[in-house]
Amino acid sequence: MEIDIMTRLAGYLWSLVWAVVASVGFAFGVGLALKVFNWLSTDIDEWEEIKNKNYGVAAIIVTLILMVGILVHRVI
Repeated sequence: MEIDIMTRLAGYLWSLVWAVVASVGFAFGVGLALKVFNWLSTDIDEWEEIKNKNYGVAAIIVTLILMVGILVHRVI
């Protein structure tokens, strides 16, 4: 059984739409998570610490981004 070209193109279009939705959702989720994290940790400037090569703070930020990415992936 062969799939016609229009069905195949519709499938490609839906894949592209979901890829865009996922990337927008991921960007929004990561941005929101970083804002909340910065808001909750008022005693430390994470970005200044990362500029000063504080690898512990960088590991926390990377872990936060990865976890939000996994959560957004599961939701979408």
